Amino acid sequence: MKKIILSLFVCTIAAIAVAQQPLASNAKPSPAFTSDLGAFTWAETSFDFGKIKVNKPVTHEFSFINGGDTPLVITSVQASCGCTVAKYSKDPISPGSSGYVTATYNAARVGVFTKTITVNANTGSGAVVLTVKGEVTE
Repeated sequence: MKKIILSLFVCTIAAIAVAQQPLASNAKPSPAFTSDLGAFTWAETSFDFGKIKVNKPVTHEFSFINGGDTPLVITSVQASCGCTVAKYSKDPISPGSSGYVTATYNAARVGVFTKTITVNANTGSGAVVLTVKGEVTE
């Protein structure tokens, strides 16, 4: 009985595999993949504040240029924790134009820190992770 069930299972899987038809060579990809996209060209993606004083927030602006063919739209910017606040270009950035993401770190605790800011936009390359680091001293 086990051999019959196993044989039926194997035949079913084989039938499903044979029934699959490959895309014709002239088939076009989905429209979501054919549109032109914006593209980040960052001046830098990491910044070291060095030594900073406790309770003195510090800010750095990351700048970029839209190297794509359509306006670049930042859909979200997320900091890795509540001690870092991010601001960014809200309006669409035309091809060849520049934009920014500003990171402000609240230096409330003494010690070494590394924080990230994740930027999502209408690019084909996925999210970009910006990094700020440094050391908070008394």
